[in-house]
Amino acid sequence: METTSQAVAQAPAAEGGQQVPSARRTVDGYLLAPFPWYGLDEAFTGPRWLMQVGTAADGAVEHGSIGHGDEPSVRNEASEDKEKFAVVVTVAAKSSRRSADGTGLLEATSVSSAAWLAGVGLLSFTWPGSMDHTLRDDWLDQQTETAWALADDLDGPDWSTLSLPVDGVPTSFHYRESEFGWVLAGSTPEGVHVGAYGRGMSAYGLGFAMIKDISAYE
Repeated sequence: METTSQAVAQAPAAEGGQQVPSARRTVDGYLLAPFPWYGLDEAFTGPRWLMQVGTAADGAVEHGSIGHGDEPSVRNEASEDKEKFAVVVTVAAKSSRRSADGTGLLEATSVSSAAWLAGVGLLSFTWPGSMDHTLRDDWLDQQTETAWALADDLDGPDWSTLSLPVDGVPTSFHYRESEFGWVLAGSTPEGVHVGAYGRGMSAYGLGFAMIKDISAYE
């Protein structure tokens, strides 16, 4: 799959794990991005919150996430998951290029990059109810490999096509569901790829829009 190795390495931390308190998140990294951020459109009237950005080796912001709805926590084996959330992942659309310091080659990003980050993001907030605490790391490693393989095969049988509005324009997305939630990924005309994942909120009624003022999320 085409994405930067640095973004991949940071994906689990960027998308969650043990959720950090809102007070520890800042808008600074988002403001450094040379691309527009996307979130759910104005039809969604619930809470919105910053997550984290991911960067390449040269420090350039490559991707980041905006949360909507209930702030998810890693569900444990004793609790019934009642959280309703959707997270929108924005990934800069970039071709293969030299790193800023000239020491390496940064791979291109693609819709698969957005699908991969969304898939890993969903996994980071998932804990199968029957699993022992000590086995979760092994399970997460296995499922992460599966998410990678699925993101690399967007035309495969595990994905369907879903049309959702992006800035009011019907846009085709790759979409899949699992017992853990749903994942989708597509592209916009504004030079970014958009991924999303969620649980408890149906993806079928969602719409996406460019965020006009990300500093309002601070």
